[in-house]
Amino acid sequence: MAPPPLIAVLNGPNINMLGMREPEKYGAATLDDLEALCAEAAESLGLAIDFRQTNAEGELINWVQECRGRAAGIVINPAGYTHTSVALMDALLAVELPVIEVHITNIHRREEFRHHSYVSKAATGVIAGLGVGGYALALRAMAERVAPGAAELGEGGAPRRDEDG
Repeated sequence: MAPPPLIAVLNGPNINMLGMREPEKYGAATLDDLEALCAEAAESLGLAIDFRQTNAEGELINWVQECRGRAAGIVINPAGYTHTSVALMDALLAVELPVIEVHITNIHRREEFRHHSYVSKAATGVIAGLGVGGYALALRAMAERVAPGAAELGEGGAPRRDEDG
């Protein structure tokens, strides 16, 4: 049996402050809660994940580059680097993998400078404003791209019933 497809779930600066930083915007979930949510979603979809967070732009770019030939796709919350990092955009384009950009808040309802995303140029899709639950949606969308049929599976890999959907 083949190993499950590996999805890198990469998080940029200040995501380690979840649960403490502006809970009215970002909610009460912590980084550990987010990792557990992603692990549970991935398992139910037949995916493996490599979940990471960094406050360093260069480290995030290195992790993206390491995905080439190793991961089947990338789910990324670039946080503040969304709006500033051409280098991150270039790295995401270079790895030639499906990329889903996730934002906990709706960046288009926030300050004007947050409305532009360099990362979106490299993204297959963007999920914004749905809280940490957006990560589970991103993993489901990724499963549909890298393991067709996986997103149709329910708990424990059983086929989904219509009322589950």
